Amino acid sequence: MMKYFDKLLVGALVLGASSSLAMAQVGGDTPEKHVAAAKTAAGQEHLGLFARVCTDADTTPAATPADNPQPRRQGPPPASQWHVEPGKVFDNLYFVGQKDVSSWAVTTSAGIIIIDTIWEYSVEDEIVGGLKKLGLNPADIKYVIVSHGHGDHVGGAKYLQDHFGAKIVLSAADWDLVNKDIRPEIRPRRDVVASDGQKITLGDETITVYVTPGHTPGALSMLIPVKDHGEPHLAAQWGGTAFNFAPTRPNFQIYIDSAKRFGEIAGKAGADVMIANHTATDGTITKLPLVAKRKPGEPHPYVSTKDTAKRYMKVAEECATAAMLRVK
Repeated sequence: MMKYFDKLLVGALVLGASSSLAMAQVGGDTPEKHVAAAKTAAGQEHLGLFARVCTDADTTPAATPADNPQPRRQGPPPASQWHVEPGKVFDNLYFVGQKDVSSWAVTTSAGIIIIDTIWEYSVEDEIVGGLKKLGLNPADIKYVIVSHGHGDHVGGAKYLQDHFGAKIVLSAADWDLVNKDIRPEIRPRRDVVASDGQKITLGDETITVYVTPGHTPGALSMLIPVKDHGEPHLAAQWGGTAFNFAPTRPNFQIYIDSAKRFGEIAGKAGADVMIANHTATDGTITKLPLVAKRKPGEPHPYVSTKDTAKRYMKVAEECATAAMLRVK
């Protein structure tokens, strides 16, 4: 489902395209040039991301936000709208999210690290219940790394903090965002403040986090070592997929700079796995069932070339540049 702010941005792009295109063509730089570059970088592998941030839509902005950073106050939606079964992805990486929003569990020799906590209404079912279904103990959760401070990613953090004593990790800027936007009854206590390049080590696992502002003021992207039947791989996760909610040139430029920087970091590290915090943008919707059906000797659905994360970030960078040219 396209989120409200995504639609709002697309609406602005469509309405302003005819007047701003002539301006964008000065010097030979056009939105179409960057969309084409994004499409090339996407290939057949990153079409979900391309569709999310680069493809114009014929829709107009929705009347009410579908992805308000503030967790919803009314009762939860029916489970049929969001529940999915958990799954093992790598030897030490598990999917414990819901239909549209991802949560990942990284197992280590000293406990579990959770990446993103989905909504407050789904955390107990999907994360806690999902771990149990996978034969893991939720009491082993030691760290929770939250990619950014929106309700669909931080909503369940307080539950994990209160029930299991998990340490919650956010950047300083997004702790401030949480304190401002998340209502008190589900707001986690301020805990670990992540710094750029910080290493979160638990047992035999080390996750490196990078502060990549753009989607939010302090979104965190990360590199996560994973193994497939003992063979090492490196997964990358981009901290926020959609553009900054205010469609102005400075905010786009922040997003562009972060995407370019993290792409270079992930490329240099040789990340050959890309995961996301929404299931549509990394193909988890289709890949997770393929992992479950995978036969011995078959390639892993999530493993790609060592430049896959760099190309993913190139899609984000080029799509944002195209959008910026359309609205400037």
